[in-house]
Amino acid sequence: MTAPRTADEWQAHVTTEAALAMGRWLEARGRLDRPIASLTLRDLECMASNAISRFIVLSSERRTAAPDREERDALDQLLMG
Repeated sequence: MTAPRTADEWQAHVTTEAALAMGRWLEARGRLDRPIASLTLRDLECMASNAISRFIVLSSERRTAAPDREERDALDQLLMG
């Protein structure tokens, strides 16, 4: 896939990547076919942590390559909390 150009394309890309991170975590633990209700709180926390970590990495990369100053500033605010 080519690099997302617009903010909307980037958001769609990040959402997909976060979902893939959660899926990879489930798959690595042999739980991909289990209903979500059967997962423990710890399972859900780990999935969320993986998704958030992926989001941070992608946001940092996007911040570096952001096409305009406004988007870079918005990502700075997001990443710095």
